[in-house]
Amino acid sequence: MRRKLVVGNWKMNGSQVSIDKLLSALESDIDTDSSAEVAVCPPCVFIPQVAAALSGGSIAWGAQTISEHQQGAFTGEISGAMLAEFECRYAIVGHSERRSLFAEGDEQLVEKFAAAQRVGVTPIFCVGESLAQRESGAALSTVSAQLQLLINRVGIDAMADAVIAYEPIWAIGTGETASVQQVQQVHSHIRALLAGASASVAAASQIIYGGSVNAANAAELLGSEDIDGALVGGASLKAKEFAAIVAAASSVN
Repeated sequence: MRRKLVVGNWKMNGSQVSIDKLLSALESDIDTDSSAEVAVCPPCVFIPQVAAALSGGSIAWGAQTISEHQQGAFTGEISGAMLAEFECRYAIVGHSERRSLFAEGDEQLVEKFAAAQRVGVTPIFCVGESLAQRESGAALSTVSAQLQLLINRVGIDAMADAVIAYEPIWAIGTGETASVQQVQQVHSHIRALLAGASASVAAASQIIYGGSVNAANAAELLGSEDIDGALVGGASLKAKEFAAIVAAASSVN
């Protein structure tokens, strides 16, 4: 049975003081016996602080992005080896904000995915459609194209060591949430696409949802057959809210 996974994406938020308080509250509020897996992805400058605070505990940590390059003259970039040195378990790859604001394209994201796996970091590969694509009926074909290119390049076996995050762009940071039926439809479609190449990989793959997930809607979303967890944005900065989402994931695990 697939374990639920709840990942907090802190985006460009926090300070040393606020993060200390948040981590302390998370360790207090999240049940250490939770059956759900839990991770947080802070801004890269705070990864050492988070790693030191969470080491030996039940909460994992990761990065919000990763360079496709191993080293060299790439000012401002963070390599996979750097993340691995601080024992990052995850790296988010292809978040819609990276695609839209920083012009990261599908080809580059395939390379980022591979860069994470080379150093033993699990990529959380994000796919999703815009509002225009949803309204035109192209949601499923858009997600398929994003994912199929990746599978074609890295191979289906590589997906066994990855997480897929479905995040409809129109429901990120807007307060809008896709209906459970809409999310389940896309997740089921993703699993079927994987199954076309490997039934065992499809059955084991964690497909999580990111789109204004909060304490109020988490239980309904995570109770669906193919929704294996959540990629949480703003709510992950509020310890009790995030802990409630983790509790919801654990209750349906």
